[in-house]
Amino acid sequence: MVKQSIFGRMAQLAKANINALLDQAEDPQKMLDQMVRDYTNNIAEAESAVAQTIGNLRMLQDDYNEDIKNAQDWGNKALAASRKADEFRSAGNAADAQKFDNLAKVALQRQISSENEARAAEPNIASQSEVVDRLKTGLDQMKNKLNQLTSKRNELVARSKTAAAQSQVHDALRSIDILDPTSEVGRFEEKIRREEAKVRGQQELAASSLDAQFNQLEDLGEQTEIEARLAALKSGNAKPAIGAGGTASASSSTVDEADFDKL
Repeated sequence: MVKQSIFGRMAQLAKANINALLDQAEDPQKMLDQMVRDYTNNIAEAESAVAQTIGNLRMLQDDYNEDIKNAQDWGNKALAASRKADEFRSAGNAADAQKFDNLAKVALQRQISSENEARAAEPNIASQSEVVDRLKTGLDQMKNKLNQLTSKRNELVARSKTAAAQSQVHDALRSIDILDPTSEVGRFEEKIRREEAKVRGQQELAASSLDAQFNQLEDLGEQTEIEARLAALKSGNAKPAIGAGGTASASSSTVDEADFDKL
């Protein structure tokens, strides 16, 4: 029963779904390391149990071989005693002949006993040999599962570290986003655009001021012409009006539209 329970435990461990266990891992590296340690310990316990079972089998086999050897030895002794009895009987020594015949019978009896013990051990040896073979197979399966678990552990830990590194890179990029060269260029470009707009505004303002100055010059020229003509009128040297045959009369300094009607 103990051997069967050992085999059942090993079979259960060998059939364990490692991927399902990994899905439940909250901290991949710690959980996987613990799983590797636990599974390694289970294999060590299984190896100890298998070694003990194999040792028991070897003891049974040793006892079986000893029984076979004893049966052969007692058979040889029975043959030797029987031959000795025949020699004494041929020599007419009936007493010694009977004595060795009795020794031959004792040897034969012990031979039979050894053979019976050997035959009784054969089924147990066969059963134990089958159990040992199964235990070895289960142990090999456990070791294969451990190799798979170790490989899976290394793979997932590497993936976890890669993901953590990528996360750190993203966090670093977010933290230095304010120093992003492209954003600096954008701010410089916006500043330059504003300066260019300011220059255009100044140019427009300067242009409008220049137009006003030209307008003032035109008004000044007209006033100058008026003063010159007025002086000519007063001196009698006024130029004749366009389309007029005579000289024009002087006007007062204060002009009223009604005064033109009186002329």
